[in-house]
Amino acid sequence: MAAENSSNTKPSLYLTKSDQVKQVFNRFDVNGDGKISAVELVDVMKALGSDTSIDEIKRIMEDIDTDRDGFINLEEFAGFCNGNTGEDDGGMKELQDAFELYDLNKNGLISATELHQILSRLGEGCTVDDCVNMIKSVDADGDGFVNFDEFKKMMSNK
Repeated sequence: MAAENSSNTKPSLYLTKSDQVKQVFNRFDVNGDGKISAVELVDVMKALGSDTSIDEIKRIMEDIDTDRDGFINLEEFAGFCNGNTGEDDGGMKELQDAFELYDLNKNGLISATELHQILSRLGEGCTVDDCVNMIKSVDADGDGFVNFDEFKKMMSNK
């Protein structure tokens, strides 16, 4: 198992620590049964402001549900967060979908305000300034936003 303590305390957008992955998993697992159902996934997507179709939810479930039991367990969710979907495209479709959830104004960039809105909807208690700092930690071109290439690097960072 991964060590519980980490010397890196800088806020980040990607999920590397098992406790962070579990915290996000628990937000999706509304009924606390240790697995994410399609219904729970739909509800979370709606909370994020996405009008994801039933077909898209089914595809997401199929991509992540590697044991094909109809649910996403913590191990499958952690694999997804670490980019291990087993898809031939290397998970690019899933990354693009995730990026688009954060890019609320659909301009191809994630701002601190957009990040704050999404994290607030997920119940995270952070400020816009916290989000500015999170973005700074991955903003390679220094424009104050996260573009898709920066998002890809951030999400694949182990």
